[in-house]
Amino acid sequence: MIASGIYRHSSYGGAHPLRIPRVSTVLDLAGALGWLPPARYRQSPRARAAALTAWHTPDYIAALQAAEESGEVSAAVRARHHLGTLSNPVFPQMFSRPATGAGGTLLAAELLAGAPSGAVHVPGGGTHHGLPDRANGFCYLNDPVLGILRLKALGMARIVYVDIDAHHCDGVEAAFAGDPAVRLISVHEEGRWPNTGALEEDAGGNAFNLPVPRGLNDTEMRAVLEGLILPRVSEFRPDISVLQAGADALLEDPLSRLALSNNAHLAVLRALRPFAPRFLLLGGGGYNPWSVGRAWTALWGALSGQVLPDRLPPAAEAVLRGLSWNGGGRPAPDAAMLTTLVDAPREGPVRAEILDRLKRLSAR
Repeated sequence: MIASGIYRHSSYGGAHPLRIPRVSTVLDLAGALGWLPPARYRQSPRARAAALTAWHTPDYIAALQAAEESGEVSAAVRARHHLGTLSNPVFPQMFSRPATGAGGTLLAAELLAGAPSGAVHVPGGGTHHGLPDRANGFCYLNDPVLGILRLKALGMARIVYVDIDAHHCDGVEAAFAGDPAVRLISVHEEGRWPNTGALEEDAGGNAFNLPVPRGLNDTEMRAVLEGLILPRVSEFRPDISVLQAGADALLEDPLSRLALSNNAHLAVLRALRPFAPRFLLLGGGGYNPWSVGRAWTALWGALSGQVLPDRLPPAAEAVLRGLSWNGGGRPAPDAAMLTTLVDAPREGPVRAEILDRLKRLSAR
């Protein structure tokens, strides 16, 4: 795992969905479970401006650095670069925090490209909305794009990117549209911001977009895994698989209306892992502190070969009991979210519209 302590005392502000702890919860939970020995942990470096301009414009990176230094933005900078908005506010670590996430993903890319096989988890990565010249959708930078560009530069000729965040990966698709070296597969909630990734959108032929209806359950996600994700990954024969495992597709998340349990995320990870010798696991969305922390910790456990417990030991339970919404007046979590790591399954019928969309994608 590659992570950093910068997330522990960094927040987008008291009114923002990212006021909650996420990466720090993963570090604390994994540590309490004994899953994070020194040999399996690397401190994330902060990416330098020169590395970030592989995708982002120099003017934008300079504006982001200046905004962190001064604590404010001008009207012109806000209009051009979308800094200082409700979604992407000014806060004390607004450059250093995303640059650390990007640095972690870039380091993971270098480690994986330099080895015949391996897997790395970067829970602070997965900021898939960032655009070259502006912040977008809580994402100041786009570390998946930067990581994939680095993988390509280091000789990875076939890269598959699978995104199961509730929101479509608009920034990643914009970066690699029509690129035969990168296969893009996105499963996201229909009718949700950024309102891209329609079923018919193929980004020049290398993208498979599956918008899904509200209430997506574990059974339906299994049908998506077996009917779309695995066949398209298998035929591509990737050198490396990248999984953006946004936890906002879980039932408890306040920013989507999907209904998955974290069993669905675990199933995607376990099924994808054998298809390429190298595997990069990223974070992404997730705005319920208990559901995102549990999901990403469970994914790290599965990726690192741990036995996932039925009941958490007291030290791990204490981590979850110490979390809060940090304001906002939302309800306390169910008891199971304080004592377990893996959700109860959320099975259900597979709706006809999902089967129809899978059939249409399979015909491509």
